[in-house]
Amino acid sequence: MGIRGFESRLEKAVEGTVSRIFRGAVKPVEFARKLQREMDSHRSVGVDGNTIAPNHYAFWVSEADYSQLADILQTLSRELADTARRHARDEGYRFVGPVEVTVEADAGVRQGVLSVEGRFIESADARMPGSLMLPTGDRVPLGEYTVSIGRQHDCTVVLADPNVSRRHAEVAPSGTGFAVTDLGSTNGTVVNGSRITGTKQLTDGDEVRFGNTVMHFEAS
Repeated sequence: MGIRGFESRLEKAVEGTVSRIFRGAVKPVEFARKLQREMDSHRSVGVDGNTIAPNHYAFWVSEADYSQLADILQTLSRELADTARRHARDEGYRFVGPVEVTVEADAGVRQGVLSVEGRFIESADARMPGSLMLPTGDRVPLGEYTVSIGRQHDCTVVLADPNVSRRHAEVAPSGTGFAVTDLGSTNGTVVNGSRITGTKQLTDGDEVRFGNTVMHFEAS
């Protein structure tokens, strides 16, 4: 299901040109399959007892395939990173740093073939990486700063939702993760269906609703 979803998202992102771009070249589904196999085969156990997986994936393809992929490399890398996050969530894996995917050309690789290497690359600090997934599919990375959410033009994330207050809520570092704080908004902040009062620690996959706008927190 995850791989089929990957193909569908990629097809939509590049406006139906996937079949044309990948004709005679390495197929997009092979990127996703290789990534998942690499993640599963190189998972390990962290010092806290959690299962951790590589968070950096480097793909190598032939020069001919790379030339065909040139126009969609950024989209392909982004969709593969999302696939890694989804697979990790399904399997209960954790990451030690932000997920990154690169695709490079290698003269030693035959056309239609690809290789991949997964690596563990830690964040610059001890904090687990995190991001907010917006309804548009855009991702807001979280770090050592406060992300403000509301209708006011100087908020980090500006929402046009009339049910959102001018300064509705904030997401900020908390412990080794992140927490959301409602700023006394009129319609409240809801996490996984429950309205919060004050501050709520976020966990991977949480659904956060501000007014009628739904976002998701990803710990990667």
